[in-house]
Amino acid sequence: MPDEPVPDLTIIIPVYNEAQSLPELQRALRASLEAISLAAEIIYVDDSSEDTSFEAIREICQADARARGLQLRRHCGKSAALTAGFDLMQGRLVATLDADLQDDPAELPGLLAALDQGYNMVCGWRKERADPWSKRLASRVFNGVLAAVSGLRLHDMNTGLKVFDAQVAREVRLYGELHRYLPLLAAQHGFRVGEVPVRHRPRRYGRSKYGGLRYLSGALDLLTVTFLLHYRLRPLHLFSLPGLALALAGGLICAWLAWERLFMGQFLSNRPLLTLGVLLLILGIQFFALGLLGEALAAAHSDQWRAPVRHDTRKP
Repeated sequence: MPDEPVPDLTIIIPVYNEAQSLPELQRALRASLEAISLAAEIIYVDDSSEDTSFEAIREICQADARARGLQLRRHCGKSAALTAGFDLMQGRLVATLDADLQDDPAELPGLLAALDQGYNMVCGWRKERADPWSKRLASRVFNGVLAAVSGLRLHDMNTGLKVFDAQVAREVRLYGELHRYLPLLAAQHGFRVGEVPVRHRPRRYGRSKYGGLRYLSGALDLLTVTFLLHYRLRPLHLFSLPGLALALAGGLICAWLAWERLFMGQFLSNRPLLTLGVLLLILGIQFFALGLLGEALAAAHSDQWRAPVRHDTRKP
C-alpha cells in the first residue's frame, strides 16, 4: 500500500459543545478547500464536550478521509486543545478557526495568500464583529492595552482565525489560556505577524463559552505575557527596582531615627515609624532575593532558549 501524501495545510479546530455547528462547518470547509490548491488535513480536537460533539466528529471523519478527530480525556481549555492539534499536524502551513461558525472558512484562501507577502502568521481581523457591544468594547480595550504594552499593532489579537507557518506552532508553546496571545508570542520569537480584514458572523447555535471571569483571567494572563516578553531571561531587572525603592525608603527612615536617637536623645520604643522602616528594609531585601532566585532559575534553564534564526545560508 503506497504511503499517503503529506498534506501541505493542517486545519486545527478546537471544539467544545458545538455538535450542532459541526456538520455545517465541515461543509463550508470542504467548499473552501476546493478553492485552495493545497493538500489538506483537518484535525478536530474535542475538549471533552458535554454534548454529542465527538459523535459528530466521528461521522465527519467517516465521510471525509482528510478529517481526523481527537478527544481529550477531560476539559482542559482552548490552549491545550490547540497544542494537541499542533502535536499531530503534518502540514507545512497551519490554519486555526473556531467551531461556532462565527469564523467563515471561505476566508482561508485570502489569509493564505497574505502569507506570500512575507508574513509568518496572518490573523483575521474581525473588523465588523457580530457580537454584543459589551464584547466589542472589551475587545477594543484588550487590544489597545496589549498594543501599548507589546508594541505589536494588531486590531484583533484574540481572533480564532489564523494561518501561519508550522514552525510557529513548533516553537511557540501554549499553556494556561495563552492562546489569545499567540500572535504576540510569535512576534516575540521573531516571526512576522500581519492581519487582514475578514467576515465575522453571528453565533447561530449554542451559547458563548466566555463569561465575566474571562476578563479577569485575561488581565492576569496579560501580566504573565508582559513578564515573558520583557523579563523572562532577566528577572532581577524586574524585582530590583521595587526592591531598591523599598530598601532606600526603609534605610532613610532608619537613618533618620538613628540620628534622632544618637544626637537628639529621643527614645524609639514608642515610634511606629521604626517598625515601618525595618519592614521596608526587609521587603526590599526580599525583592532582591526573589530576583536573584529568578536569575538562578533562568540560568539553569537557559539551554532551553535559543535565539531565533530566520535564514541559514549553509546548504544541507
